[in-house]
Amino acid sequence: MNYSPRHGRILDLLTEQGTMGVNDLAQHLEVSVETVRRDVKALAGRGAIVRMHGAIALPSVVSEAPFERRMRENRQAKETIAALAAATIRDGESVMLDTGTTTSLLARALLDHRQLTVVTNSSDIARTLATVNGNKVYMAGGELRSDSGSALGFSAIEFVSRFSVDHAIISAGAVNAVTGIMDYDLEEAQFGNAVLARGRRRIVVTDASKFGRKGLVRVCSFAEVDSLIVDSMPPEDLSEALRLADVTVTCPA
Repeated sequence: MNYSPRHGRILDLLTEQGTMGVNDLAQHLEVSVETVRRDVKALAGRGAIVRMHGAIALPSVVSEAPFERRMRENRQAKETIAALAAATIRDGESVMLDTGTTTSLLARALLDHRQLTVVTNSSDIARTLATVNGNKVYMAGGELRSDSGSALGFSAIEFVSRFSVDHAIISAGAVNAVTGIMDYDLEEAQFGNAVLARGRRRIVVTDASKFGRKGLVRVCSFAEVDSLIVDSMPPEDLSEALRLADVTVTCPA
């Protein structure tokens, strides 16, 4: 099927990003929102894209499992963050990771590391790092979520509370200058808080799309975090809040 150059670019962006909003598309294409809306209408009419919850996506993405779909969203930014985080971890060290698409990509970035001790509630992370390079992997028990393959609840929190690790790393649903690190699920927020409490070094990994969001449930204050690893610098108000809390911000040069 033949597409105009701009329509082709929209399809390429969706292949890279997974899902995108109309405003984001307009910024990437450097055209007006009205122009993008006309393009979206034309592409949807040809069955090339699907409109969903204020965003658009390729039909193949809509049929994916929720976790796999999220793995595709902002994939390049998340891989950049994962590489930065992996570079701070040395062979033989211990790492605790919560469930999240960025932490799953971090697990893949750690595949060249050796003799790691890994504690996680994510079946994806456990499968990725177990049985390779002399790693030792401990998997938390509890209710296994069908959407993410993660174990949550009291049993999972009680399990990780037995460990003390070199690096405690969690993902975030929102990073807000006023409320701190936030999430949208109570049990995930509780587990993330428990993870941070067990690390000598406490790290949050998140992409810039989470900056300024309010979230629903507070995970922790900035005072409970040592380092934030991101793909771009936060806006001024957030950067100031992180500075006052003595949080180190790491992003690509």
